[in-house]
Amino acid sequence: MDLTTPALLFPAISLLLLAYTNRFLVLAQLIRELNQREGGQVRDLAKRQISNLRKRIVLIKTMQAFGVLSFVLCTAAMFCLFMRWQTAGQLLFVVSLISLLISLLYSLYEIQISCDAINIELESLQHG
Repeated sequence: MDLTTPALLFPAISLLLLAYTNRFLVLAQLIRELNQREGGQVRDLAKRQISNLRKRIVLIKTMQAFGVLSFVLCTAAMFCLFMRWQTAGQLLFVVSLISLLISLLYSLYEIQISCDAINIELESLQHG
C-alpha cells in the first residue's frame, strides 16, 4: 500500500462531514421552529417530535465524531506510510475505514429516525 491509498479518502470524508454538518444545521432550525410554534403549550405530537429530535442530535454528534476519528486516523496512516512504517500505516488505515463504516451506519439509523419524524408531522397535518 502506498501513500495515495489513504489520500483517496480525504475528499470523501470531507464531503461526508459537510453533509453531517448540514443535517445538524437543519435539525437546529427545526428545533427553533418547533419552539416558536409551540411556545409554552406543548402538544402530544410535539412531545414526540422533541424525543425524536433529541435522539437525532445524539446520533449526528456520534456520526460526526466517528467521521472526524476516521479523518484523523487516515491522516496518521498517511504519516506512517510516508515514514515507511508500512504495518502501522496499514493498521491505521483499516481502523480509519472501520470508523468511517461506523459513522455511515449511524447515519443510516439517523435517516430512519428522520423518516419517523416526517411521519409524526404527517399525523399532525392529518389530525389538525
